[in-house]
Amino acid sequence: MKNRSFTKRVSKLILFLMLNISFAYAQQQVMYTQYMFNGLAINPAYAGSHETLSLTALAREQWIGIDGAPSTQTFSAHAPIKSKRIGVGLLFLNDEVGVTSQTGAYGSYSYKINFNDNSTLSMGISGGFTYFDAAFSEVSSVDPSFQSGDIKEFQPNVGLGLYYYTDRFFAGISTPQVLETTFDKNNEDSDSKLLRHYFASVGYVMDINHFLKLKPHLLVKYVEGAPVEFDVNASVLFQEVVWLGVSWRSFDSIDAILQLQVSNKIQIGYAYDFYTTTDLSRVNVGSHELMLNYRFDFSKNKVVTPRYF
Repeated sequence: MKNRSFTKRVSKLILFLMLNISFAYAQQQVMYTQYMFNGLAINPAYAGSHETLSLTALAREQWIGIDGAPSTQTFSAHAPIKSKRIGVGLLFLNDEVGVTSQTGAYGSYSYKINFNDNSTLSMGISGGFTYFDAAFSEVSSVDPSFQSGDIKEFQPNVGLGLYYYTDRFFAGISTPQVLETTFDKNNEDSDSKLLRHYFASVGYVMDINHFLKLKPHLLVKYVEGAPVEFDVNASVLFQEVVWLGVSWRSFDSIDAILQLQVSNKIQIGYAYDFYTTTDLSRVNVGSHELMLNYRFDFSKNKVVTPRYF
């Protein structure tokens, strides 16, 4: 009973801190464990990088066991057009933390330069909006920021990115939120602000033997005023069907990843985050993330080649 009471008190404290953080920083960019298959969420230049129309749905439930913990869903679609020199994409997202939520829709456009060695450099831009909803009137607090009332605002934004890739290698840099907009401008006590995020990613697929492939990859995230975050991952592919991976996220977690290439068109993935690197491990049982990707084949004579990222 004492442990349950302690856990409940700590959970409430963590939720209160999350609300303060989300209010001060306006629900910053969500981090995904399976980011390498959800590239459009962090880099608009990813649009059209697959051979055909590609649809991806992802759902993430974070910090299971804590009331009001982050819950995120995204859906993206992208495809190449105009002899594959141009890519277009759409991204829809919903993210909830306690009494705060954000819902967004963004369109992406990319232009590609194809080189003779079968490599491609893609330059991308995105634009759209996020609707921010904070029901702070439901929270009991002496903090004047919470007492000021609810916030319901549309915030436009743009993103920029570069993405270089081959069949076995990729590298990208991006800032999906260029505009550092301020929320609740009428409240002098409020310092909530959407901060600019910078991402850099790199990965490579190498053959171990005829049956196994190894894919190490790295994601680096930087936000002004915060420590640089690293997401280091290594996955092994068995006979072009099963991916098994492990990931380490600095200041956060160790993650296990399982992905299945059901067919040339369908890929499903699951990730479980162990919060062993922070005190959160005492009050939650980890995070779950599900991913589904479907790639269309509009050609009767062409087989869609499975992509490694």
